[in-house]
Amino acid sequence: MSLQNLHNRSYRLLTLAATALIPVMAQAQEFHFEKAFDATHLLTYLIAGMFISIFVLLFYNRLYAFKEQEGDNELKSQNARLGLVMQAGRLQLWIYNTDTRHYRFITENGDYSREYNPVEFARFFHYDDFENLRTAIFDICEGRRLTATVNLRSNEDDGKALNYYETYISIAKKDARGNIHQILGVQHDITAEQVKKNNANEILMRYHTVFNSSLIDVFYYDKEGVLKEINETACNSLKIHDKKELLQHRVAYDDNPLFNHIDYRQTRHTVTSGFVDFAKYKGTRFLDEAYKDKKLYYEASINTIHDKHGNLDGIYIIGRDITEMVESFHQQQQGAIQLKKATQHIQKYINNINYALRISNVRLVNYYPESYTLDVSNIVGKPQIRLSQLRCIRLAAPQDRRNVSSVLNRMDHLSRYPITQTIATEFHDKQGRQSYLMFNLIPIINRQGQVERYFGMCLEQTDIVETERRLAIETKKAQEAEMLKESFLTNMSYEIRTPLTAVLGFAELFEQEHDESDEPVFVEEIKKSTNSLLQLINDILFLSRLDADMVEFKHDEFDFAEYFDAYCQMGWSSVRPNVKTYIENPYEHLVFEGDIEQLGKAINMLCQNAAFYTKEGSVRAKYEYRRGELVISIEDTGVGIDADNLPHAMERFNRNKDEELCGTGLNLPIIEAIIQKMGGSIELQSEINKGTTVWIFLPSQAKTVVKKSEIIINE
Repeated sequence: MSLQNLHNRSYRLLTLAATALIPVMAQAQEFHFEKAFDATHLLTYLIAGMFISIFVLLFYNRLYAFKEQEGDNELKSQNARLGLVMQAGRLQLWIYNTDTRHYRFITENGDYSREYNPVEFARFFHYDDFENLRTAIFDICEGRRLTATVNLRSNEDDGKALNYYETYISIAKKDARGNIHQILGVQHDITAEQVKKNNANEILMRYHTVFNSSLIDVFYYDKEGVLKEINETACNSLKIHDKKELLQHRVAYDDNPLFNHIDYRQTRHTVTSGFVDFAKYKGTRFLDEAYKDKKLYYEASINTIHDKHGNLDGIYIIGRDITEMVESFHQQQQGAIQLKKATQHIQKYINNINYALRISNVRLVNYYPESYTLDVSNIVGKPQIRLSQLRCIRLAAPQDRRNVSSVLNRMDHLSRYPITQTIATEFHDKQGRQSYLMFNLIPIINRQGQVERYFGMCLEQTDIVETERRLAIETKKAQEAEMLKESFLTNMSYEIRTPLTAVLGFAELFEQEHDESDEPVFVEEIKKSTNSLLQLINDILFLSRLDADMVEFKHDEFDFAEYFDAYCQMGWSSVRPNVKTYIENPYEHLVFEGDIEQLGKAINMLCQNAAFYTKEGSVRAKYEYRRGELVISIEDTGVGIDADNLPHAMERFNRNKDEELCGTGLNLPIIEAIIQKMGGSIELQSEINKGTTVWIFLPSQAKTVVKKSEIIINE
């Protein structure tokens, strides 16, 4: 039983005695000192027991204090011995607490220093070494190892000299269950040994370098120029198999073709290199037969040795065979020249490609499925634009975004088929047209047989697409014109046959039995049909000339105010008696430059139409000049044109709801063609049974404008 346990047990006994005494004394008071004699004896025993317990407690307390002081002295003695051991052995001790994961150093006095957390403790050591230390501690804590030895270096960031430590790690404290609570680290300073080791390695490296330098060829000649010594390296280089025999032959310096071109008598130190053709030295005893047909590049340093009086004492030569190095250099030069030529050829080829890309407006395209990016460039090997998939889709026109998404999805799934797609973009060219791009891409296969990327070209297709679009429009127009032509020919043949049939019919009546009083009627109908046929043919011919641009439009000055009334009156020559006509001419003079004949013809034909369709009411003609434009209007209160037929009013041989033609059926088409040839336009407004109004808008610059003081309406 330990001293601490004994002290604790005595204290518990005293506490139990005092606790037991209190209820006994209380019970004694309740009996009001009945049986006083027995109670007196019992109280005496209890008091005596209490004093004995107090005495025992005081005895053990003093004994514990004595033992504790004795233990402190022993601990101080042990700490002093531990400090001496740590100083003598250059040791450092530290404790790692597994519960708090903190470190504490043990000082030379045996006391604990302050606690260090892992970050603070790591500052004492090199980062990599501290990681090794932590790994060893965790292995011990997890039971994979019982002890470990780790070499540590001090941290160099603190400006102090670099120290080396050999650290032994072991378990310091376990509980009854075997859980580790403390780990002891013993650090031995091995800085001096490590420095010595490093110095020794450095010296060995130096000696190794010096030793390796002896691998060069070494020759030694005496003052007479006779070879006295040669090392094994030189023998191996020159294929000399018997060194002793070579030295016995007393080979002279001048017999050595490697450096006999240098006069050693005239120099003290010479470095030379050159080319030796051994074919010139056949028969010399210096070389092996295998070398006599070879060519050699050799580098040598020739040094003369002199005595203190300056007399020649010997020659030593250090050299090496550089044939392989020179030939390798020559090969490198040759390869460099070939590489330069190939590079120039490739660069020229690339420049040609770049020039072709620039002038053809073609772009190189690379799509990388791994990064989902599209590179576009007009220079080989230098991407100018890099687009993400979302950006590619956004740059496409709305109607083609689904196609772009489909193409990207095919490439993301590494399709092995070529991809060709024309896409409308959000861009516009200099002419304001929507830009179209055609992509031609092929898959690039790597060595593993997988699709690595897609490479191809992007070509501007705007002109082609626009041309195709215009061609489609023109084709449609041509088809419509062809249909119109066929319809025109059909109508024309019908309209021509109608008056011809009337002429033939009335002519046949002359051959049949008839009343002579009817002949004037026949003649009148024949004349009427003939005039109608002649007018129709004239209109057809005139309209054909207009379509073929064969009608010449003059540019003469004329006073429109003087001609307007006359052309209107000519058109109204056949107006019905109950129809009133009005002409509003607000100008005294209105001088233009143009073709009054063609303009008057259009006014005349418009007035004819108005008179033809107006059975009662009025017809009004007027004009106005404003802001460089002549506006002419013809109004009538005739039958009008229904809403369904109004869009077709300008068509050739168009009939009204009663299937009637106005004149030859070509009046309005001829009027529209004349006005358009003169740079103007025509508009028409009509309502059934209320009348029709036709406007002519003709751009013109009046040279003279004189308005009347009062507007006169001619009836």
